Amino acid sequence: MKKLMISMAVAMMTAFSFANASANKLNTPATEIRAAQDKVEVKPEDLPEAVKATLAAAPYNEWKVEKAYSVPGQNDTTYFEISLSKGEDTSTVNLDKDGKVIQ
Repeated sequence: MKKLMISMAVAMMTAFSFANASANKLNTPATEIRAAQDKVEVKPEDLPEAVKATLAAAPYNEWKVEKAYSVPGQNDTTYFEISLSKGEDTSTVNLDKDGKVIQ
């Protein structure tokens, strides 16, 4: 009887572990989708002055801004995702409101 109770306890703990892992996997894509939906396109001329100054300086001054997006970050901050092109080369840079590069 004691072995049966221990086996049941182990089986229940295993089931809860799998259920919790599955629930975590289900929540992750919803968060990513929500973040993608919150991204808003911004006209390059409407970017903050600090961001424009960074783009006008090296190494970005040789690149053309193709698209810019305002993206909500952590702790109620916003950063700008900027798509750049130079000839056939493309790149993306993320800048905070002060024009500093963020990863």
